[in-house]
Amino acid sequence: MQSFRMIDAGGVQIGAVVKGSGPLVLMVHGFPESWYSYRHQIDPIAEAGFTACAIDVRGYGGSQKFSRVEDYAMEHMIADVLGVAEAVAPGQKFILVGHDWGAPMVWQTSLLHPDKVAAVAAMSVIHSGVPEQSFDDVIKAMFDDNNVFFYQSYFRPVGKAEAVFDADPRDFLRRFFYVASGDIDLTGLSTMQKTSADNLLDGLPDPDPFLAWLTAEDLDYYVGEFSRSGFFGPLSRYRNHTRDWRFLQPYKGRKIERPAFFIAGDRDGAFTAFGMAQDPIATLRQQVPNLEGAHVLEGCGHWTQQERPQAVNGLLIPWLASLKGRVV
Repeated sequence: MQSFRMIDAGGVQIGAVVKGSGPLVLMVHGFPESWYSYRHQIDPIAEAGFTACAIDVRGYGGSQKFSRVEDYAMEHMIADVLGVAEAVAPGQKFILVGHDWGAPMVWQTSLLHPDKVAAVAAMSVIHSGVPEQSFDDVIKAMFDDNNVFFYQSYFRPVGKAEAVFDADPRDFLRRFFYVASGDIDLTGLSTMQKTSADNLLDGLPDPDPFLAWLTAEDLDYYVGEFSRSGFFGPLSRYRNHTRDWRFLQPYKGRKIERPAFFIAGDRDGAFTAFGMAQDPIATLRQQVPNLEGAHVLEGCGHWTQQERPQAVNGLLIPWLASLKGRVV
């Protein structure tokens, strides 16, 4: 187990694993994960001559929890990233790595603060520019108005999903990790389309044997983290789409100019924006002109760096090494 420490990020206490020395590589996780989702990357990044820092996002695990939905808006997430970076590597430019919700966090930190960020890598979720409309409105038009189930609509009402997930974190995590993985057998799912009145776990299988890339010990760690943190903070990230949209409007038209890198799985719905992005890599290149690598892993699902740690490390580490003496 890695050594865990608390970092004063300026008004918020953020838990993190920090290892190695050299330029800072700050890793930001997604939902429903923790610093632990980078367990396969921390040592290789440190051994490559970097300070590897994987954080628990606010509301998760060992990090500080807040009681209001708006405390989990993107502007606070960006401030946390900047605060951790300044505490760990004062006055230095740093490299960001993000997955799932961590990807928008690192993309947008790079968009708003190019003077502080040396380079940015993301997994699973592309950057498609400052949006024209709130994702809440997109969800309403595509799913809610058509009475079609969408997991983010299920997450929206405060307390609804928490009542299910907090009561049995293990059951939720097992089924959610499986359904978004590259291992899922789609023939085993119900062919009946779920409606907005259904619950997330309705019809989702609990595989036996479980996923080979997520051991019993790995799952136990996640269950322990969410048993103590609860799901309000993690779910509240989804409840801030409209706040985030308003916050980003002044930056419309700006592109991310820092050197960038991207990895995704071809079985990851988040990569294709749930069918809304026909050519995600082309969209990404339009908004991130200095994209230095874009890789799609065959057969990989949403949990990129956990499902395919060797492939991810084999791509990411050489790119990080190429930044030395160039941008850091």
